[in-house]
Amino acid sequence: MQYWANRSSRWKNRPLKPDTPLLDTVDTPDQLRQLSDEQLPQIAQELRAEMIDAVSVTGGHLGAGLGVVELTVALHHVFETPHDRIIWDVGHQCYPHKILTGRRDRIRTLRKENGLSGFTKRAESEYDPFGAAHSSTSISAGLGMAEASRLAGVARNVVSVIGDGSITAGMAYEAMNNSGGIDARQIVILNDNDMSIAPPTGAMSHYLARLVSGKTYRSVRETAKQLSEKLPKFLAEKARKTEEFARGYWMGGTMFEELGFYYVGPIDGHSLDALLPILRNVRDSDQGPILVHVITEKGKGYAPAEGASDKLHAVAKFNVITGEQTKSIPNAPSYTKVFGQSLVQEAEHDEKIVGISAAMPGGTGIDIFGEAFPDRTYDVGIAEQHAVTFAAGMASEGYKPFCAIYSTFLQRGYDQVVHDVSIQQLPVRFPIDRAGFVGADGATHAGSFDIAYLTCLPGFTVMAAADEAELKHMVATAAAYDEGPLSFRYPRGEGVGVELPDRGSVLEIGKGRITREGTKVALLSFGSRHSDCLAAAEELEDYGLSTTVADARFAKPLDTSLIEQLALNHEVLITVEEGSTGGFGAMVLHHLAASGHLDRGVKIRTMTMPDVYLDQMSPENMIRTARLDKTGILETVFAALGGVEAQPALA
Repeated sequence: MQYWANRSSRWKNRPLKPDTPLLDTVDTPDQLRQLSDEQLPQIAQELRAEMIDAVSVTGGHLGAGLGVVELTVALHHVFETPHDRIIWDVGHQCYPHKILTGRRDRIRTLRKENGLSGFTKRAESEYDPFGAAHSSTSISAGLGMAEASRLAGVARNVVSVIGDGSITAGMAYEAMNNSGGIDARQIVILNDNDMSIAPPTGAMSHYLARLVSGKTYRSVRETAKQLSEKLPKFLAEKARKTEEFARGYWMGGTMFEELGFYYVGPIDGHSLDALLPILRNVRDSDQGPILVHVITEKGKGYAPAEGASDKLHAVAKFNVITGEQTKSIPNAPSYTKVFGQSLVQEAEHDEKIVGISAAMPGGTGIDIFGEAFPDRTYDVGIAEQHAVTFAAGMASEGYKPFCAIYSTFLQRGYDQVVHDVSIQQLPVRFPIDRAGFVGADGATHAGSFDIAYLTCLPGFTVMAAADEAELKHMVATAAAYDEGPLSFRYPRGEGVGVELPDRGSVLEIGKGRITREGTKVALLSFGSRHSDCLAAAEELEDYGLSTTVADARFAKPLDTSLIEQLALNHEVLITVEEGSTGGFGAMVLHHLAASGHLDRGVKIRTMTMPDVYLDQMSPENMIRTARLDKTGILETVFAALGGVEAQPALA
């Protein structure tokens, strides 16, 4: 903390000029590069204010972007973007970058339908050379670009900006190991906003970082290397280790050096006086891979963010003056909260239950479990592969791990799900949050594929909750089930408002339920679209179409007797799921085809997510666009029936 108190503030308190804001003169980085170094602090101050104002209107990821304002300005001032490539890992911090790269006029459309993505996106701008939203990809992508440029004979700087959270993932080290091994021409900026790797050392640190990034030091170092080659082998090795130790002692970074990176830092990421000369040095260097360690403060420059425990990482619309967010008043508890509270209930009766999260305890409800059972809670960081195999190890010793990971992030650990859990039939429980559409985060965070990629695994039990009461039952079922791996999915947001039982009941494995009896049309839902099926059934009754609604509960094992009953006793059978093709509907069709029931004349239609990636829009619009709402179900029923008279006028 003393570091921040003593940090140089030569530019920080300079007053803004009374004339036109400088930011109004900068639409693209080439205009930014026409400004002097002395003008950049004013640009940074205005850029920070513009971002705060924009996100107060749209909501989104605030804290990360505030922390990289000066770094963003420095990068676009020093490097010749878009010819030079800047890759932002995850993309949470890319809002200042978007403002400076020709998108300021649309910045208040962030995360809205037909607006700017909340992440970097290749189709959106030439200044976004690589799309992001999942973490820890920037170094791998940057290395690929650097090598492609080398092979093509193109002189280009490639800069990968990665946060201290993202660099905990194994993929980042795999990429650095590869880059160091081939001595690639690559620059990595480590944005350390939690002081989690090494503390800065003030002005001396800045001086040393500038020194070792400069040509004089590198020339002396190279000369020393050449001289050491003429020494006897044991003396040469001693000299190498002495230089490495001396620089490691003063500068840190020995781990990165071992991976083949030339380490520079730590430096103050909010001081343009420190950033600009060092970035110019590394830009002009002929060194192999270089890592620049930059210290920033998440939420920097906005008091409500600086004072918040999460630095206002992700926010709804908010009041710029107070920082108070506009929150909708919930009508029902969120699925995430129901899961967390239900898991606590089960754990009170079973000391073998443990909770595991991959850097998302709040997002998955594991934080609720952690408050009750801190010794039985594990947050392993952004490391889904490790989380899955770690859970498998605990299961092999008789514990009951609930490995709670978003659907979209569980994809990152899929090999481990197959190899370490499924093949060994270990009873790891996978609560899958954010199943289905997620709204403003768009395609990258949608839980589209988990039904398909889990139902294809032998011995896997796959469930989906139709409402929050069913979710409680599925938590209880998972706690009681010890025969093999099991998953249960549930959507983002509030439940449908059903009455909750005091405690969940254990469900019979592979058995669904009928929630409404009818004779002509059967609607068989799996998961979150059950309420739309009930609403559609009500309207179908008005047109004389007696309708059964069933909740499958299980995609694997299927309730084959229920499915056969629906197929035999109804003219039309519609399956409905908020998942991709190849999931629940495919399982139903496969069974009916194999059992010969498709030959009996029943008209079957499967309703799934469309075979496209839907960009950000409201969750309601996503469901409507996918035709998975009540209207879409009605349209599907009438299309299947064909010549039904007096069809309703569907909006």
